[in-house]
Amino acid sequence: MTAPVATAPPAWASWLGAGGLIPFAVLALTLWWPGLGQQAFSSHALASYGATIASFLGAIHWGLAMRDQSGAGAGPYLWGVTPSLLAWLALLLPPAGGLLGLSVLLGACLLVDERRYPYYQLQAWLPLRRRLTLVASLS
Repeated sequence: MTAPVATAPPAWASWLGAGGLIPFAVLALTLWWPGLGQQAFSSHALASYGATIASFLGAIHWGLAMRDQSGAGAGPYLWGVTPSLLAWLALLLPPAGGLLGLSVLLGACLLVDERRYPYYQLQAWLPLRRRLTLVASLS
């Protein structure tokens, strides 16, 4: 595999990432809005969205491993499915525990990315990943 040159994400990727934070922020706000009476729906929707995003973050590693011809072994593939499985388990927990678990999982995904992105020369994407993870995890 020819290694890509480490460049910053294009502006459209930053905009899409920021747009992806809208459901996190809106749903988190509805959890704290006293008169809405939608806490059960909002917590379920927030957890479901968080699980979807965690699965997406794991899938990135699967895709990168598929492109990598150096034979990195099973590690990237194993990690590629781990966020999906952990997110699914978080969805089975009571709302507070599930949301906390997903927040921790999003942080773990970032830690793995911090370690693996430089291998793929994608370290220029890490500042964006950090910002997105911070907002998503706090939500």
